[in-house]
Amino acid sequence: MMNAQIEKKQVPLIYRKIAPTYDAWAWMTERKARARCLEMAAIRDGEDVLEVAVGTGLAFEKILAANPSGNNEGIDLTPEMLQRAEQRAAKTGFDNYRLRVGDAYDMDFPSDSVDVLLNNYMFDLLPQQDFLTVLDEFKRVLRPGGRLAMVNMTKGQHWYNGLWQRIYRINPALLGGCRGVSLLPLLQRCGFSHTSRHYMSQFTFPSEVVYGVAP
Repeated sequence: MMNAQIEKKQVPLIYRKIAPTYDAWAWMTERKARARCLEMAAIRDGEDVLEVAVGTGLAFEKILAANPSGNNEGIDLTPEMLQRAEQRAAKTGFDNYRLRVGDAYDMDFPSDSVDVLLNNYMFDLLPQQDFLTVLDEFKRVLRPGGRLAMVNMTKGQHWYNGLWQRIYRINPALLGGCRGVSLLPLLQRCGFSHTSRHYMSQFTFPSEVVYGVAP
């Protein structure tokens, strides 16, 4: 696994710049993995759902549709991404949600308060030494038996998937700071059960969908 080349303080600056074009990129390379993540999360109406790193709200609008009677929260580091998520959520007609700036390292949510936590394309930005810290924070806010579903860029299974790793080595910002990671072993190390990992590739961009149940 390559080391992260983007510092945390740089993330809002990078995503402020790419916010206007992010949806096109996500449609081309991430759409299928996001859909699979939502399937794995299996949201039931009336649950408390949290999306960390909500981005422009591509998954969040589908969370609202799946959970019209529940409580839906979304946080992100980048205000410009959240503004787009807010616009997208407003168009759904639902009002049972809150979107705000928030930090995955230290979330302003009570312990054991969330039934489902979703997280898309965030760990592939983080330094590897911080993975367990953030996973422990996810575990803290999840209720026992709560479900965690995540998507990240991962290492490709074919030679052509390596294009994206080469781009990262040349200029990490071109990929929004993302590089290939593998989260399943760490999820198991944190005590999550019923874990699974699904590999997906869209436009040669490799993603993993990882799932686990909080202890």
